[in-house]
Amino acid sequence: MKKIRIGILGVAGRGKSFFDNILVNDGEIVAVCDIWQPNLDTAKRTLGDVATYLDFNDFIEHEGMDAILVSNYFHEHAPFAIRALEKNVHVLSECISNGTMAEGVALVRAAERSNAIYMLAENYPFMIFNQEMRRVYRGGTLGKVLFAEGEYNHPLDPNGVKYIRELCPHSKHWRYQLPRAYYITHSLAPLMYITGSRPTRVCALPVVAPMEQENGISKGVPERAAIITCLNDDNSVYRVTGCAAFGSHENSYRICAEHGQIENLRDGSSRVLLNYDSWSVPEGREVHNLYKPEWPEETRALIERSGHGGGDFFVIKEFFDCIRENRRPEFDVYFATTTASVAILGHRSMLENGVPYDIPDFRNEDDRAKYENDKLSPFYNTLDGSEPTIPQTNFPEYNMTPEKMAEYDRKINTSEVE
Repeated sequence: MKKIRIGILGVAGRGKSFFDNILVNDGEIVAVCDIWQPNLDTAKRTLGDVATYLDFNDFIEHEGMDAILVSNYFHEHAPFAIRALEKNVHVLSECISNGTMAEGVALVRAAERSNAIYMLAENYPFMIFNQEMRRVYRGGTLGKVLFAEGEYNHPLDPNGVKYIRELCPHSKHWRYQLPRAYYITHSLAPLMYITGSRPTRVCALPVVAPMEQENGISKGVPERAAIITCLNDDNSVYRVTGCAAFGSHENSYRICAEHGQIENLRDGSSRVLLNYDSWSVPEGREVHNLYKPEWPEETRALIERSGHGGGDFFVIKEFFDCIRENRRPEFDVYFATTTASVAILGHRSMLENGVPYDIPDFRNEDDRAKYENDKLSPFYNTLDGSEPTIPQTNFPEYNMTPEKMAEYDRKINTSEVE
């Protein structure tokens, strides 16, 4: 089996979490790149004989590198993915694929010109219950999907200052500025993976409940969630959240179809509940079927220690298999930019109290032309120093101001909140 020689951009967080999964899937980490020398030093201590780079221009020229994993800041992946594709280096990109609509157009055009493979590193579809729901749905006994729900619910302890500081070290950090609609792939991608239905229209509304606590440190936006509704290319409908913070921590998915429904339980057990209409029960099933799918015995140990419910193992496996077999990934550049478009345009819908937006199909040049100069963004950009060009929230009283940002920076970095 051919070893895939891969480099990693960004090794402080998600980048380093993939080290073991790369190695067990017959990959070789040959180079790492980061803007912080201490991160490179830590990676070198872990990996041993690996080239380290502070400058991406030098990193991308590393001799014999087959592929790169792009795991820098959330909204800044596209420029580096494009550079790699232009050099015919395979790209596995963390989510989201593009921070602006214009970047999505540029990314698709680069991927179409390249001889290299592009894949989105979205891991939640590969959790065992989502793989089981795909198997059952694609088996046909449920019929066509009509409605589906996906929730990624990840509330934070507002008084857990140490963890908040790690996630949001300053007020210009993307997580502090993050609108709720943007971190969407963990809720949306599993539904697309299970059903194959592609969003074509989106509208979104906010769930507003600012986090107030004694230490005075709060999320930069007042929303707890974005409730996002998508009309799909087969007339089915999705209801998804971005990264929500209501209720309790859980990931849940439900597929409602012509003859029944299938969902994972919200108890953390990975159990699946498959229900059929009493007049549509297939042979070998009951009306109600509650069970826990299991990984194959021969790969269970590798999968279970990989992180994110086994998802990280399958992300690397699929990417490497696609390179070795010279085939296009399911989570290709069109899949990736569709999910990003739902996030970006879903946020705009929320800013306009639910006004719907059509989701472009970047296979079509007319759709690309509409957005090729659309650089609107709610984020500070560390690559070019640009500032947000649209609000993070539709509630002016919670807009970022220099005073609010300075207050957050002071409190998050002083001993009064230890």
